[in-house]
Amino acid sequence: MNARYRGPLLTADTLASLKQARDAGETQWSGSLDLGRSTHIVDVADVDWMLESQRYPWPESLKDRTIYFWTGSEFAPVAHFGGKLIKLVPTDWQVPTFEIDGIKMLPSAQVSPWDDARQKVELIAPRGRRVLDTCGGLGYFAAWCLQHGATQVQSFEKNADVLWLRRLNPWSPDPEAADHRERFQLTHADVSQAIHTLPDASFDAALHDPPRFGIAGELYSQVFYDQLARVLRPGAPLFHYTGSPNRLTSGRDVPGEVLKRLERAGFRCQRKLDGVLGVKARAVR
Repeated sequence: MNARYRGPLLTADTLASLKQARDAGETQWSGSLDLGRSTHIVDVADVDWMLESQRYPWPESLKDRTIYFWTGSEFAPVAHFGGKLIKLVPTDWQVPTFEIDGIKMLPSAQVSPWDDARQKVELIAPRGRRVLDTCGGLGYFAAWCLQHGATQVQSFEKNADVLWLRRLNPWSPDPEAADHRERFQLTHADVSQAIHTLPDASFDAALHDPPRFGIAGELYSQVFYDQLARVLRPGAPLFHYTGSPNRLTSGRDVPGEVLKRLERAGFRCQRKLDGVLGVKARAVR
């Protein structure tokens, strides 16, 4: 699947609401079939239901914590298994998160993943800036950078299955959308390697949202931070997500380690939200 998916997305709760309307004898249902992005009017009947002139069968049941898409013949989970199970997961906020082997990759317990991304993007004030988005994930950082007036966003994502999730997730920004085409570049690549090919001082700000240290230690290394400093212009802000690991149970102060390495790379740093906010030091005259 290379094209952007435009069909309905179902969850167990959405299906229950549709069936409730059917069982009550109603002929139409109003609700969202794109995870809260818009509202749809659906014609419901005993044998099937219809959206925008296309008929769909009633699924018998759907699993909780799973999102389903229409393959052309059935509703299937938005999930891939290629050594690791990667799936799109609904939240109470409608905006989905995703999991890799059951590990949640975006905050969603206390705040929507969408609003969490907005708060972090606002720290780097992207308006009028060229932004490096190192680990694109579902693209929520990039989406907010574009909404907040970034002149260009260059985003990297290593995992092909995550890129597949993005094509089914209506909250992920579409690089082919007319208003994004000139401002948003999404590259399937490992940023720990690709960063060596980027020109010096070519970005005005950066967002670094790597997987956990135990999964991608190279993205927490002094070598990588030195490269971040190289591609950023003096005065450029950087937000580095670290999460909030419990120092007593993990035995490590990961944010503290990150802060020290970033300072060695030439950033002035402070702990901010669940990460580290740095500013590339200006050259001394």
